[in-house]
Amino acid sequence: MGGRWVEEYGRSSNLQFFLNCTTPAVEMRVLPKMNGRSSNDAWHHAEMDSVEYFNLADLWEQYYEWSAYGAGATVQLYGGERVVQYYVPYLSGIQLYTNKSLTASRSFVAENGMDFWSDDEDNEKMSRSWSSTSEDSLFNCDAIGGNRRRHGHLYFEFFEVCSPYGRIPLMDKVYELSQGFPGLTSLKSVDLSPVSWMSVAWYPIYHIPYQRNVKDLSACFLTYHTISSSFQDYTLENVANGYCPAANWKPNDELDKKTKKTQLAPFGLAAHKLQGSLWTNPRTGDHERLVSLFGAADSWLKQLGVQHHDFNYFITHPM
Repeated sequence: MGGRWVEEYGRSSNLQFFLNCTTPAVEMRVLPKMNGRSSNDAWHHAEMDSVEYFNLADLWEQYYEWSAYGAGATVQLYGGERVVQYYVPYLSGIQLYTNKSLTASRSFVAENGMDFWSDDEDNEKMSRSWSSTSEDSLFNCDAIGGNRRRHGHLYFEFFEVCSPYGRIPLMDKVYELSQGFPGLTSLKSVDLSPVSWMSVAWYPIYHIPYQRNVKDLSACFLTYHTISSSFQDYTLENVANGYCPAANWKPNDELDKKTKKTQLAPFGLAAHKLQGSLWTNPRTGDHERLVSLFGAADSWLKQLGVQHHDFNYFITHPM
């Protein structure tokens, strides 16, 4: 290695470049308070003069170009050369808990073209339908049965189980699912309980300029994001190492001052095919960050009683 490359590599974090390029930034709006309560009965915000929120439609819009062309992350290779690796986002998992019961509260899983759902607003029929459908169901309803009311009303959940080659990009999947569940695009973040979350799977498609035999560029990632306005008021007990997802949900001062935006930085992360040291520069604390983010994702899923298919695959097939 040349001394110049060692110096440059010491300052570079490919992992951080990836996270920066795949973190959505959504426009924040203001919901005024009316007659002692917010105009939308926002979750835990009745005492505030106003509530900041974002529309789920605006969140999905952030993935429009990424879904069509891929999100480009700059990666510095071992020899010092930089390439732009493009990743396509796929909706890996999502749970939307609302602060009040909506018309339909349903569970959806894509597996062999079959849909399973329940219209019971307290989700007890859903628990029975899942247990009778498959012993390997992707959601363990009994595990959080005692905490359902604390979480809110489960409006919608989806867990992808298809092979990456059989999936459609995130924006297309959201559009497809919203045909049956319009709340996916019409709900506001203030409508959602603090435990509402989503996971995005990022799979590499190509890099520019092309490099032969760079196996480390085949790495895949799962990012986990909370999507409620109120999770900063909520503390999930015993999150790994005292990690608080709310710490990553904050305005980005570098964005346009005229339009206030908030970055939904991932609170959790899992990786697949993460070989070598390309993504874990010892000089930038990447390994420790990966461990912390993985622990937070693992703790979150366990405490919600969720069996996340992609997460389980990643941890059982690390290479």
